[in-house]
Amino acid sequence: MSTAQQRTALGNYGERVAARYLADAGIQILDRNWRCRDGEIDLVLRDGSTLVFCEVKTRRDDDHGHPVAAVTQAKLDRLYLLGCRWMEQHSVRADEVRLDVVAVWQDGHGAALVEHLAGIG
Repeated sequence: MSTAQQRTALGNYGERVAARYLADAGIQILDRNWRCRDGEIDLVLRDGSTLVFCEVKTRRDDDHGHPVAAVTQAKLDRLYLLGCRWMEQHSVRADEVRLDVVAVWQDGHGAALVEHLAGIG
């Protein structure tokens, strides 16, 4: 398996783990891997009355720092823009919108570690 395939597989795994973690926490999954011309939203969720757009970052180790460190202000701005596009395409209105990040660590030994950071944007 190539390095790119390994990264894709790890990212897909992390998104599955994050979705399960959030669903177990009572957060409703509305959409996964939604794409438009401007990019992709990993997870679209509803937490009570709040619409949530979530970025998932998965790592095997911390060689490149904490996964959340990869979520720059520019990435958050793009996630917000994509969220607006998602709402427009799905004719959804929300009184509250939140940007979340879920960090998933899987070092190959045991269950993944998951950290959910709500409202980072």
